[in-house]
Amino acid sequence: MAVMEVKNIKNEKAGDVDLNDSIFGVKVKQHVIHDIVRMQRANRRSGNACTKTRAEVRGGGAKPWRQKGTGRARAGTNNSPIWRGGGTTFGPKPRDFSYKLPRKVRKLGLCMALSSRFAEENLVVLDAFQMESIKTGNFVAIMKDLSIDNALIVTGGANENLEKSSRNVHGFKVMSTSGLNVYDILLHRKIVLVQDCLAPLEERLLS
Repeated sequence: MAVMEVKNIKNEKAGDVDLNDSIFGVKVKQHVIHDIVRMQRANRRSGNACTKTRAEVRGGGAKPWRQKGTGRARAGTNNSPIWRGGGTTFGPKPRDFSYKLPRKVRKLGLCMALSSRFAEENLVVLDAFQMESIKTGNFVAIMKDLSIDNALIVTGGANENLEKSSRNVHGFKVMSTSGLNVYDILLHRKIVLVQDCLAPLEERLLS
């Protein structure tokens, strides 16, 4: 197991912690990370694009002109796709783009993303991160003391004061262990793990 220094919010050493090699020492395979990010992005697509077919556009009740004798091409409705204002042929309709990768692959990808940040020395472990009140200025000051300007902060459970204090600060995001995912890890330069998230993280990824 790798030993890592634990800091407090004043950037002082508060102890050491053992990090499980099965989570933070995994060999990174880019294609696995790529597959998971593709899945997550596909799952976030709304798929709401919608066009009207010739049956759905307004009008088309009367024949535009008689069948023969006008010298023009025959026409039965002004809803035809070849007419301006007519329906769309094979246009997009609302659809679900989501799909799932095997559970083991998703767990492996999360371990690889965490291992990557650990290998880059972009992983920070804090002993605790409690805020007495919702104060954005206090959060910014703490991040400045830690010399962090872009980070994903992972907590063991709900931390309302921390979440609300950070939500208007660009480059930061707070989430609990249960919501941790590969895409958000890759979006942030550093990962800040509050120490109480390590046990549930191991339970989630090693069970």
